Amino acid sequence: MDATRIALVGAHGHGRWHLRNLREPAAAGRADLVAVCDLVPVQDDLLDGLGPTPPRQGADLGALLRQTRPEITIIATPIPTHVDLALTALAAGSHVLLEKPTAATLAEYRRLVEGVDASGLACQIGFQSLGSTAVETTRRLIAEGAMGRVTGIGAAGAWSRDAAYYSRARWAGRRRIDGVDVVDGVLTNPLAHAVATALAVDGSEGEDDVRDIELELFHANPIESDDTSALRLTTARGTTLTVTATLCADRRHEPYVLVHGERGRITLWYTLDQVRLDLGDGSSTTYSGGRTDLLENLIGHVRAGEELLVPPRRTGAFTRVLEAVRTAPDPLPIPQRYVRTVPAEDGTERRELDGAAELAACGADRLALLSELGVPWARRDQGTDPDRRGDGVVTLTVGERPVADYVTAWPAHLPARLSPRPFWHPVRTLAGTAVTEFMPVDHLHHLGASLAVPDVAGQNFWGGRTFVAGAGPTELANHGTQRHLAFTRLDDAGFTEELAWHGADGAVLLTERRTVRARPVEADGVAAWALDLAVELAVAGERPVRIGSPATNGRPGAGYGGFFWRLPGTSTDIAVRVPGGEGEAAAHGSHADWVAVCGTTATGAGWTVAFAAADPRTAADAWFVRAREYPGVGSSLAWAEPVEVGPDDPLRRRHTVVVADGRCAPETAAALVAAAADAAAREARSSGREER
Repeated sequence: MDATRIALVGAHGHGRWHLRNLREPAAAGRADLVAVCDLVPVQDDLLDGLGPTPPRQGADLGALLRQTRPEITIIATPIPTHVDLALTALAAGSHVLLEKPTAATLAEYRRLVEGVDASGLACQIGFQSLGSTAVETTRRLIAEGAMGRVTGIGAAGAWSRDAAYYSRARWAGRRRIDGVDVVDGVLTNPLAHAVATALAVDGSEGEDDVRDIELELFHANPIESDDTSALRLTTARGTTLTVTATLCADRRHEPYVLVHGERGRITLWYTLDQVRLDLGDGSSTTYSGGRTDLLENLIGHVRAGEELLVPPRRTGAFTRVLEAVRTAPDPLPIPQRYVRTVPAEDGTERRELDGAAELAACGADRLALLSELGVPWARRDQGTDPDRRGDGVVTLTVGERPVADYVTAWPAHLPARLSPRPFWHPVRTLAGTAVTEFMPVDHLHHLGASLAVPDVAGQNFWGGRTFVAGAGPTELANHGTQRHLAFTRLDDAGFTEELAWHGADGAVLLTERRTVRARPVEADGVAAWALDLAVELAVAGERPVRIGSPATNGRPGAGYGGFFWRLPGTSTDIAVRVPGGEGEAAAHGSHADWVAVCGTTATGAGWTVAFAAADPRTAADAWFVRAREYPGVGSSLAWAEPVEVGPDDPLRRRHTVVVADGRCAPETAAALVAAAADAAAREARSSGREER
């Protein structure tokens, strides 16, 4: 069999992948690259070995096709050019491999379908995941009823893209250029396979197989299109299908499709060609497969009549989604207080969202939109200002600078095992450096800064596993929640809040009054700000409530539980200091007057956070400090012995935290703590009362 003559249109960018992909069939004598069409010529060394003679190059596709007569033309050009170039190739008698997405508009997609039908030739769309045997394995398991009736399909994609990704081409990250639709967003291009694969799993790929499309589109990068978005649709067969996708994760996470069933779940990792069936009885079966290369499939179709894997009509449902994205309101910017900027390996930078991968996973797990996951920056009304406060988020300001967000309506994507509770995140220095971390991979239940206690009458208000004497850390269904009831005082500088602590069965164990104040402080020429926190816990009934810790339950040294602050683990050069000493060993378990932690962000910004007890009773609590495993500081309510909250004896604690830019020397940290205490005392005297 003679080698299949092939032309490539667009040899730079993703076209380079096609050049590499051509090497194997060319070496085997199945393919011969005869033409390369691009505005910029390709270097000869990149074309060596792709045919017996160097391909002809030029910028005029029609002329090249007439001169070289390829059987197949590969098109890897900007999205708005897809249809015109494909129709040009078809008119020249060439079959087409067209990169995804098929077209920039639904109208253009229909024009292509009509052109393909009229030509009698083949057009393959480059959704490589649809060539995976894992897709067919998943569809077979569904058809066999392996997990019962399908109750929904979710997909999750969390990748990382740096600034160079958006500067690589004029159309990158754009919705339109000079009035021409581009639609280069996370759902329609980089993670388009998540959408297409989920639709394929349901068998809903035709244009008429989709209805009731809902979209929430956002961007953290300075681009027009979406880089973090959620999609929910209903297929014609009645399946609810969601996709949550972001390009703002800390790293690449393998995307997947999650099929929910009455008796279990199927997880399809489409980039790995792997499927896992998990049943409710705890059994699990993994299936590994491969994939058919779409160019090889097209060659087989042209030469031997093999079934074409991805004809245009198989992308009709996806194009309906693209059309909904195209005609939706412009994506909303995510406020920068929720965005972390870090250096990229190529010397540029990238934008990250805290917990981005977990957020995508929760969307797939709950079949929910971003707004339904309680994300502070996500709004149901896409026309509202994303910076407005509300929806359970209070912003504390110092000198008109926002320094901390306090989230009272804990996000719905927090599973019960994380002990949902109000939390501070992000907390920032006056210069805007974030000094909290939310749901880090090492401890998902670390929620910025919060009041977290692992044992309240046997209920876990810390999150994660519970330490059980004789058994160790154990997963129990004993996770409590702290619920915001009301603000009795609220202004830009702080609030007084009423809360209820509910056990796993919903019963209220404790009630709480939480008083918070943010104020500026200065010492040794360093301007900073201080967070004052006063807590009063009272029993909800007439019986005392015991508060313990893993240490009081038999795990030595693990006396954590109380006010806890998770510092950013992405920082380097973490240093812990106490009066007269430094290091985790010097601070952990001590009763030091203050504990200061310094760090340096990936962008080189230094920060210091200093913690101090604000009254003698709080000073009697030992410090829980971590620096080697992860950076975090807490004041322990039950370091070695449990404490009891009685009907007539509420538990009261007061804390002061100073947040400063730069890596402060110990004497400066001490001076800032003292200045914060003085400022609080002066305010109390001037108001004629002592804050409890």
